[in-house]
Amino acid sequence: MKLYLSLFLIFIFHIGYSQDDHLDPNYVAARSIISSIDTVVTPNGIDERFYAEIGGLKQWISVKGQDKGKPILLFVHGGPGSPLNPVSWIYQKPLEEYFTVVNYDQRGTGKTFAANGTLNLRENMKIEDFVNDVIDITRLLCKKYKKEKVVIVGHSWGTVIATKAIIKHPELFHAYVGIGQVINVLENEKISYEYALQKASEDHNVQAMKALKSIAPYPNGHDLPVEHIIVARKWAQYYGGLSAYRANNDYYFNAALLSPDYSEQDVMAIDNGTFFTLGCVMKELATVDLSNIRRIPIPVIMLCGRHDYTTPTLPTIQWMKKLNAPKKKIVWFENSAHLIPVEEPGKMLITFVNTVLPLGH
Repeated sequence: MKLYLSLFLIFIFHIGYSQDDHLDPNYVAARSIISSIDTVVTPNGIDERFYAEIGGLKQWISVKGQDKGKPILLFVHGGPGSPLNPVSWIYQKPLEEYFTVVNYDQRGTGKTFAANGTLNLRENMKIEDFVNDVIDITRLLCKKYKKEKVVIVGHSWGTVIATKAIIKHPELFHAYVGIGQVINVLENEKISYEYALQKASEDHNVQAMKALKSIAPYPNGHDLPVEHIIVARKWAQYYGGLSAYRANNDYYFNAALLSPDYSEQDVMAIDNGTFFTLGCVMKELATVDLSNIRRIPIPVIMLCGRHDYTTPTLPTIQWMKKLNAPKKKIVWFENSAHLIPVEEPGKMLITFVNTVLPLGH
């Protein structure tokens, strides 16, 4: 039976999945092979997956590394509602030689959503709730693995959470790495929309021009109707704003089906959780503006995709120029857009080893 993935919506960084009732045997076999390769077998390694009580919820956490003595990298995924866990098998293994890598499914997301549902959750889906979760998870990791601090890595929507966490409790973190950093949501949306409009015009794409003009002006204040976001995102990504040089991103979306850690039900929970989460956070998310943050007391490293028009880089560059931090650096990924971990995993590894690893001690 054929399996497929569909892109329902990418706001800042969201993946939507849908699928048939039964998994193709070929996928089952492939997942078994990936599981074997992905397993940590070193005597001093860590390969743990567990639920932890965080913020009154059971939250899914994955911890993997070849040597438990290495610094912890805590990834805060994008979305809202797009866990990195299902696609981490593509790029993470080499990182595990130098770090203990931690991923978790945020409240309202993936396995965490499936384990808790929506009962009484809607009232606890403010950005501050996500920030407090990161802080609690960091404290849990430090205690469990006998560390003083961790390196925190935010991707897309996760950069909002991570940035607010380091402002609130900088003493918990060695350094901050932002990938697809969000500074001002409305400014990002405006730049992304104008990029799509320009490319469609150059391409004489009548269909795209008609669709994009139908939602003008975009954005219109802090009101971001979902149907308008869908139109703006669709064409920005068609012209390589999600994956550089690609109009089609199935290579990435299909990768989740090969995750050895996610069952069919887990993958379906990503969809269900994403729409729930977007409904809860959209209004607050549209007001996010981090541009007034002028000082961060820990090193700040920005990984920027040259072709990123999902979270455009211009606001980040302008922000970094004004930011006061003990160390700050921008690393450009010339052949990437928004999906740096899978677009240029080799350069990302080198960046983490050469630039981030020395900060994690």
